[in-house]
Amino acid sequence: MDTLAHVLEAPLWEIAERFSGALDVYIPHSALVIFTKECTGRPQKKAGDESIISYVTIGELEQLRTRLPLTGLWRGSHRLGGAERPVIAWMATTGALLVLTGPQVDEDHAGRMSVVDAMWQMVAMRIQQQVAAAPPSYLRESRAASSERARVTAEMTDAHATTLETVLAVLRSGNLDDARARRTATDLAAAAMVRLRTAGDLDRSLGEEPVGNAFARLRDDLRPLMRFGDVEIQLVEPPTDGRALPGEVAHAARAVVRAAVLGMAEQPGVRRVRTQWDCDGSSLLMNIRDDGPGALTAESLTVMQLRSRIHALNGQLTVQVTQGWGSELQVTLPLDPPAPTLNEIVKWGLAERELEVLKHIAAGQRNRSIAKSLGISENTVKFHTRNLFRKMGAASRAEAAALAHAAGL
Repeated sequence: MDTLAHVLEAPLWEIAERFSGALDVYIPHSALVIFTKECTGRPQKKAGDESIISYVTIGELEQLRTRLPLTGLWRGSHRLGGAERPVIAWMATTGALLVLTGPQVDEDHAGRMSVVDAMWQMVAMRIQQQVAAAPPSYLRESRAASSERARVTAEMTDAHATTLETVLAVLRSGNLDDARARRTATDLAAAAMVRLRTAGDLDRSLGEEPVGNAFARLRDDLRPLMRFGDVEIQLVEPPTDGRALPGEVAHAARAVVRAAVLGMAEQPGVRRVRTQWDCDGSSLLMNIRDDGPGALTAESLTVMQLRSRIHALNGQLTVQVTQGWGSELQVTLPLDPPAPTLNEIVKWGLAERELEVLKHIAAGQRNRSIAKSLGISENTVKFHTRNLFRKMGAASRAEAAALAHAAGL
């Protein structure tokens, strides 16, 4: 139980590493991958063999998801990380996917599988709770890890380039007549276009959320309170044609409104709470106000907790109190990361090549991909990575990426 507690108390960016260590006692494995669509920016959480986890794609995980039953496990061979591998996979009741590659099981595997399944259900629930609560640490990591979208884009670019090279090879081939070459090239291009559109749709669904959809989810979150509470909750719909919200902003907005509404509703004398969203193209603007005695001030615990979440995304919170008439919160959440803070980057003292490597790390790339992009060896990438970690004071790739994004890199 202590081991499971160690996993459940982990921040999201460490949960895969801790969970892999906990499961290794029951089912030794080469790599662990968790796939959670609701987790903004970093839908994949991975631990284990770098030669596997560096090349796992969202498309491969989506294909594996379709093979799983709604409950229980699936065991077999599946293409993951660019190669066919033996895997065991579980689907949690939350919709999250757990995959173990190269599992080693013995005659007592049935009992071990049931233990792993029970542990996974609890871990998946904890992930869902962390995402819903949107604490400042999650929001910072989520904004930094939005570069997972860059990774998906890189996957699409590589696939597209390969298709184009294949089409050119077909058209240049001396072994095919014109009709066969055109037919083959057309089939290749059509299949690639379907894959590209599918990956593009998935990329958008993981990285951003239409403002109308985000507000509808907020309405669903507050529905029980609206139905059974004594306080009237008024929700003013945002314009439906506003800019889509980055996932971490949508999560933060819902968490802030939920907490603010609950804090206001707990005050004596409050009969009505009104919240309104708008989007000016660069920021999400939120207004939350009550008709109570004006007891919710800038020094209130609820407001201080909200402020830390808002500041995690470089947002602003203004509190206006009118005694006897109520409290009003005005929140501004920028949709884009802050502009580069050159002083912070200069302070790290990175060499030119180290800065280039850091940019690729911040974009979610792994060592082999960085080496290919920069035309250097993987060992050289590892050398630069160790040096830049030391200079930045970072303990992991996730922390280095977070620092880089915080500096606007």
